[in-house]
This record gives sequence, C-alpha cells and structure tokens, in this order.
Amino acid sequence: MNMRLIIFLFMVLSFVLAALSPPARAQALTEPLDSAGTVVITTPTTPDLTYTRPTEKTKIENYLFDAFGPYPAAGAAFAAGIGQAYDTPPEWKQGAEGYSKRFGSAFGIAAISTSTRYGLAEAFREDTLYYRCECKGVFPRLRHAVISTLSARRGEDGHRVFSIPALIAPYAGTMTAVYAWYPGRYNGKDALRMGNYTMLGYVGANVALEFLYSGPHSLLHRMHLNNGHGAPTTVSNP
Repeated sequence: MNMRLIIFLFMVLSFVLAALSPPARAQALTEPLDSAGTVVITTPTTPDLTYTRPTEKTKIENYLFDAFGPYPAAGAAFAAGIGQAYDTPPEWKQGAEGYSKRFGSAFGIAAISTSTRYGLAEAFREDTLYYRCECKGVFPRLRHAVISTLSARRGEDGHRVFSIPALIAPYAGTMTAVYAWYPGRYNGKDALRMGNYTMLGYVGANVALEFLYSGPHSLLHRMHLNNGHGAPTTVSNP
C-alpha cells in the first residue's frame, strides 16, 4: 500500500478529530472597566446560524445525481483513460473492449461507494450533503473541505460529527470490485490501495465544491451540472 496515501489519510483523520473536539471557551477577550470601576468580562460572539435538514426528496435527488449523474460518468471516463494508458489491469487488454471494461468498473465502484455512503448515512441519521464554509480565507476553507470528507452533520442543529459511512464507503466499492469482477490475482490489499485513491477523489471533489464559483449565472448552472450536493443555504438569524 502506498505509505504516502496512508499518512495523508491519517492527517485528514487527525484534522477531523481536532476540528470536532469542543473548543475551550475563553474566559475573557478584554477586561474593560465600567463607570463604577468594576471589571466587565466579555466573551467572544459567533454568528447564530440556522441549519435546515434536507428533505427526503432532496436526499434522493442528490443520491441519484451523485451515483449516476454526469460527474461520476466523467470521473469513470477519466479513470478508464488512466487505466488504459497504464494497461491496468493488463488482463483487460487494450482497444475499445478494454476501455469499456475499465469504464464500467470505475463507474460501478463509484456507484457502489455512493450507495454505501448514502445508505449508511440514512441508518446513522447523518446529513451527507456538502455545506460551503462560512469562513473566509483560502486555508480555513481548504481545511473545511478536507474535514468535510470524513465528517457529516447530525441532529436538528446540524452539529458536525466524525462519519463512519464516509470512512467505509470508498473501500466498499473497491472491495466489491476486487472480489466481484477484477482478475483473480487481486486481493484485499489492492482494494485498500484503490480505496485510498477514491478517498483522495472525494477530497478533490469537496475542494472543487468549496472553491469553484457556483452562482446562478455560472456556466455549470447553465449546463445543469451545478448540483452542489443540494445543500440548503445556511443563513444568519436576524
């Protein structure tokens, strides 16, 4: 297994656990004096954000889009091209037949992985949609995108938790592929290696959702590709 990928995933997990741990509250930012000379303790304030859980219709629409829409098809085409260039697996050979096998395999892995995440998320009552960061700056937003790969929202307040479905899903697809249709010489180690690449693909997808402009007049919107996981817009309470 590629040790760099293992180290990267460990770093992602560490970021998630660190971000989900409750932060210590500062006792005071400043200690001004009032007119009587008494010390006034002030505490930091954060915006009061309203979270709206997605409806069942929204979740179904997003599942169908994420599992069978244009993005997984494009990703499968790209992965099949890489496999064709490196002749992996060599048993599938070259030509149109080899490419179709690689495309079908990549698309099947993506569909199984997505189905696993949505199915387990429903059982765990988790919200799998991606919510863009309320923060500003490249690095905070990048951190948010990476953390969102292995976390989800839960409960009516939408608090963020470590997501077991998000961790399992990438490897469910590759394990199924290795033991269902890949050549017999492939085993669980290969499935874990392939699952790591799938996880990295999820990180890249979240980064794209975070940073790529997705306004109502964008090209993606006009092409009906601006799904953005259908996350309801988070707004501040008046």
